[in-house]
Amino acid sequence: MIDPPRPEVKEAVTKCKEAGIKIFVVTGDHGLTARAIAKEVGLATEKTRIIKGVELDKMNDQALSFALREEVIFARVSAEHKMRIVSLLMKQGEIVAVTGDGVNDAPALKKADIGVAMGITGTDVSKEASEMVLTDDSFSTIVNAIEEGRSIYSNITKFIRYMFSTNLGEIIAILLAMLVIPKHFIVTAVQILWINLGTDVLPALALGVEPPEKGIMSRPPRNPKQRIISSKRFVHWLITGIIIGGGTLLMFMMNIDDPVKARTMAFTVLVFFQLANVFNCRHETKSIFKLRPLSNKYVIYAVLVSIILQVMVIQVPFLQGIFKTTALSLKEWGGVVLLSLSIIVFDELRKVFARKLKKGQIKKQKA
Repeated sequence: MIDPPRPEVKEAVTKCKEAGIKIFVVTGDHGLTARAIAKEVGLATEKTRIIKGVELDKMNDQALSFALREEVIFARVSAEHKMRIVSLLMKQGEIVAVTGDGVNDAPALKKADIGVAMGITGTDVSKEASEMVLTDDSFSTIVNAIEEGRSIYSNITKFIRYMFSTNLGEIIAILLAMLVIPKHFIVTAVQILWINLGTDVLPALALGVEPPEKGIMSRPPRNPKQRIISSKRFVHWLITGIIIGGGTLLMFMMNIDDPVKARTMAFTVLVFFQLANVFNCRHETKSIFKLRPLSNKYVIYAVLVSIILQVMVIQVPFLQGIFKTTALSLKEWGGVVLLSLSIIVFDELRKVFARKLKKGQIKKQKA
């Protein structure tokens, strides 16, 4: 008698392999039965080694470590054996997830970084020992959760990149103005408040619902010690901030003979720099011209709404009095748009070098 695997499991196993996730079969069942099922889903071949609980007792940790590097199935094992395997993998620095439904799975479920119990067939003990319970008892659900988790982490990074780089741009613009033209205010407090609460928020929120990137499950697992704001990213975001801040000061200096006009131009170009930068933040290395524009409609809507609001602040007389702005001509609006697009030019050049560097690293790894 045999309990056949679900049809969707084979595809889920393939996804795991592409994502650099290693799967071990650790079961109390007979070894040949376990291997037969593992073969069906692409986890084993006829040559796959089967280690029984009796053999596991005779192996020291070094021998077991070597075995874990190979394609192996553990059969006829007890709760103690499962605990030992999980503990050794965790000592090696691996992030370990354990699935189980029985009472004898509870210690390993509790020990693992992530314990996943079966919601339908699982015992109460296994559910209590776990961090996660599968309501459908499907392995593919775990893989889908990993994909969703990777996508969420990626979107958090995009959100932070956008907020960090654009706010740095505002700070650098004000600091440069204090050094170069200390007698002038490049933007007013109300204008800064408008940028932070008005035109900043919608694009940032839109980045948070960016759809999963293509090939997100083809990437190797992320080092858990890796920070979101690494030194490399900080330098990149700092340069982005310098371009935004420097461009804003340049626009003010070009119109300094009329302080109100200069402040309006600087205020507007600062907003447009940020709106242009949101498209850069959609992908770390892929050109914006290769991304599908409508794959995230919320970004388009957010930018359009922000542009309309900014135009109203500049052109509507009632709002001009509140924000201390003056109307701009079509030529001046054109100058604002052209200067703000320089941030896209910079990031496209950076992405070219980033892609070349990534290809070089892949070639070295293959060699």
